[in-house]
Amino acid sequence: MKEKIRIKLESFNHELLDSSCRQIIEKIQATNSKIIGPIPLPTKKRIYCVLRSPHVNKDAREHFEIRIHKRILDIYPSSVDYDNQLLVNINLPSGVTTNIIWK
Repeated sequence: MKEKIRIKLESFNHELLDSSCRQIIEKIQATNSKIIGPIPLPTKKRIYCVLRSPHVNKDAREHFEIRIHKRILDIYPSSVDYDNQLLVNINLPSGVTTNIIWK
């Protein structure tokens, strides 16, 4: 059974997320490893309801939403002595959250 590295990326901005996925894929392709993805996961949407005027009109409300976009990359290393620092040292934009899991 081969070892697998799974990278889960999350961001509020889908364009920033796609560009960081491309950046990771370019780094990994230099090592001749097999890459599956980016696999888009369902977008999580949070909706907040805020009263416009809490003292006068209780029925006047505004709705705000935050969308969290997610992607998964699966990497199958080509060699046994895979350089783990390659993934850790990739400079991604500040709006992207990463989670790296070695399986």
